[in-house]
Amino acid sequence: MLQLNLIAIVIAAVSSFMLGGLWYSPALFGKTWNREAGMAEGCKQGHPAKVFGVSFIFALVAAFVYAWLIPAAGSVAVAAGQGLAVGAGFVAASFGINYQFANRSTTLLLIDGGYHTVQFLVYGLIIGLWH
Repeated sequence: MLQLNLIAIVIAAVSSFMLGGLWYSPALFGKTWNREAGMAEGCKQGHPAKVFGVSFIFALVAAFVYAWLIPAAGSVAVAAGQGLAVGAGFVAASFGINYQFANRSTTLLLIDGGYHTVQFLVYGLIIGLWH
């Protein structure tokens, strides 16, 4: 555990916020996500400090565990492949199971699963190459 690059882990966690801000913005998937999730326009989801604070803690946990479990990558292709495998194969696929039982739309799954697939692709590039 002493060999983990804590700076890379923090930067990876911050990157998920940057990606999420764009991904869930009205410019990309925000309007569709709100519609598919049944969220009314302007509907509050809780206190923003709590939502962002807890979300950042989860992003840190995910980045830390990724760095702990996934070996350092020797190339960009390997780093990207590792991130894609985790994002699509573990996270998005797990969302898919839950979304089927919750009767959520495929569109919502593609938005949320796509976000986490790209999130872990970026984690793979940051952590895998800067291990």
